[in-house]
Amino acid sequence: MSETSRYEAPMRRALDLAARGPLVGGNPQVGCVLLDADGRIVAEGWHRGAGTPHAEVDALSKVTDAAGLTAVVTLEPCNHTGRTGPCSEALIAAGIGKVVFAVPDPGAVSGHGAQRLAEAGIPVVHGVLHDEAEALLRPWLEAMRRGRPWVVVKWASTLDGRAAAADGSSQWITGAAARQKVHEQRAQSDAILVGTGTVLADDPSLTARGDAGELLPAQPLPVVVGERAIPADAALHAHPRGVLQTGTRDLARVMADLHARGIRRVYVEGGPTLASAVIAAGYADEFAIYLAPALLGGPKLAIGELGIPSMDAILRLHVDTVEQLGDDLYLHAVPKEG
Repeated sequence: MSETSRYEAPMRRALDLAARGPLVGGNPQVGCVLLDADGRIVAEGWHRGAGTPHAEVDALSKVTDAAGLTAVVTLEPCNHTGRTGPCSEALIAAGIGKVVFAVPDPGAVSGHGAQRLAEAGIPVVHGVLHDEAEALLRPWLEAMRRGRPWVVVKWASTLDGRAAAADGSSQWITGAAARQKVHEQRAQSDAILVGTGTVLADDPSLTARGDAGELLPAQPLPVVVGERAIPADAALHAHPRGVLQTGTRDLARVMADLHARGIRRVYVEGGPTLASAVIAAGYADEFAIYLAPALLGGPKLAIGELGIPSMDAILRLHVDTVEQLGDDLYLHAVPKEG
């Protein structure tokens, strides 16, 4: 058995633990298991959100003596002090005998934990179940690599691609089940982006709510993109997270600022002008598309100009999910590579 294959089973368990963690909060989903000399799991841990112990520290807290144990972690142990201390130092202090991880931490500040462990004389093995860990952590990893949040563009439209009637009314194109899924997706995002036009036309609350209208525990920060001020009595001012007004339409500046604020996942919800601009700029990493079996006609398209001059430049998508929600269809898609 190779050095890496012997750790695949515990790494798979660590990935299962990591998936229990929240998608929001700026931190990655990380799981950790501790193995004894016979390869048996003696402790487990995972990260439960910003400000809570990291996975390695959570696992270490469940053993009285970690000397000589092997730590199997989904992400390279961090090497910086934020709300908590560096996991690399915690592992060193605990006397861990070996560290195995799946993917390196791309953070300029948080990375280099493996180097610190090696300097302390701790053997390090990396790359175990790399692809599985990369898939789980991709939004966070890509946000860190690119210096901008992972972006999901959402729209709801009729089958003929209209997002509103000719008079501008748009409530409700889709049914209750589709709208509830949107609330769940909002709760899985650090921020929700809309344009000033949507705020002025629809006065949305942009909260994430449950079936009974109750606020969900996780709420995205509402971000209004544009130069126009929003009214003092806008519903957004009552949002539990407050509201961030960018004061600019420069998407590069907006994305960089959001990343600097620790925002790693963004949900673009309104309206067609903003969604089209985000897609045209190449920022759309996922698409959440809701289709109602209805026709409206007219000029109110869900997506506008994308700057695509010919079929040679068409943006093709890979649809990996199709779900029936009442009478509506939900499609999840990502840009096709190549």
